[in-house]
Amino acid sequence: MSQGALENITVLDLTRVLAGPFTTMILADMGANVIKIEIPEKGDDTRHFGPFQNEESLYYANINRNKKGVTLNLKDPEGKKMFLEMAKKADVVVENYRPGVMDKLGLGYEKLSEVNEKIIYAAVSGFGSYGPYTDRPGYDIIAQAMGGIMSITGKPGDGPVRVGNAMGDVLGGLSLTIGILAAINGREVTGKGQKVDVSLVDSVVASLEIGIQRYIATEELPEKMGNRYASAYPYDTFMAKDGYFVIGCGNQKLFENLVIKAMQKPELLEDERFLNNDLRCDNHAPLKAIIEDWSKNFTIDEVVEMILNAGCPAAPIFDMQRLLNDEHIAGAREMFVPIKHPKIGEMKVNGCHIKLSDTKPQVKTPSPDLGQDNEAVYQDMLNISPDDLKQLLQRGVI
Repeated sequence: MSQGALENITVLDLTRVLAGPFTTMILADMGANVIKIEIPEKGDDTRHFGPFQNEESLYYANINRNKKGVTLNLKDPEGKKMFLEMAKKADVVVENYRPGVMDKLGLGYEKLSEVNEKIIYAAVSGFGSYGPYTDRPGYDIIAQAMGGIMSITGKPGDGPVRVGNAMGDVLGGLSLTIGILAAINGREVTGKGQKVDVSLVDSVVASLEIGIQRYIATEELPEKMGNRYASAYPYDTFMAKDGYFVIGCGNQKLFENLVIKAMQKPELLEDERFLNNDLRCDNHAPLKAIIEDWSKNFTIDEVVEMILNAGCPAAPIFDMQRLLNDEHIAGAREMFVPIKHPKIGEMKVNGCHIKLSDTKPQVKTPSPDLGQDNEAVYQDMLNISPDDLKQLLQRGVI
């Protein structure tokens, strides 16, 4: 197997659930030595989240592949000493506790930087480590609500809608990953580590792009538009004979390709309602009706092929079945990777979406059993003998 881009980086992973583990998953896929540290006996909350196969969580298995697994009680004085010794040899510590928890344990950034000035301390939380809301608990739905995205998601006239996946957690995890990689390079510049502080809410706010700008420009609250885009049209879902598809028409040339080559309705270019993009955005309803009057005569795949052949972006709306069987996404781009888990058996995990030509991210090992690597990791990093490990286990330290 090829080398990973982060094979020289050791990460102590204190995270659980999604935002933090999503971060360390990406780092592990890129070759980092990620040591997932879990609470003895209990472990990550997602070990108990469905769906399950052979009584094992597929949720946990997907997000925690490529990681080594140890248990450690950070509330125990000896457990704290062990963690501090590990931090001396690590490059990155990642945690997603509520702000202040690690400081109360005596294991916050200030303490860790005393034992290792090059340590990168990365934390993701609902509202970040400072500000009036810092002590509030943060979950994905909280981030989507207060980050503004729910206010613009849904159909006109309906109530706010949560995006269908845990977008707040995913955006937070991606942001934390970017921050860690920046800090790794920053260490080469300054010779020292630093703290990376990411808020789920901030991450959602950063994704709003044009929604914020429209409000600043007009002082009018953006309305929910369903699948329509405020700044371009036709950029929406449309009905075919057997369901829905999308058109992404982002400029005048693409619109000309659509109406002349695909729809064979060149007269639409002379219609005063559709002369330019701004007018098409204002008159989206009648244009949608005209397009659907044409598209309903064809199946999804037929109409998409016609529009693509005309040089205009269009696509079917994939469900999970089509995703898993698509020759491009599942095949060529390897976005679903088969792996054998010792308890689950044959399964597929999400592939890494970041493609590197020379240091290819890979899925090498399944998610760890709770504490499965205690002996190997603690002997390697702390030189603890098997007999001493047994005593630590009996005392509840590991």
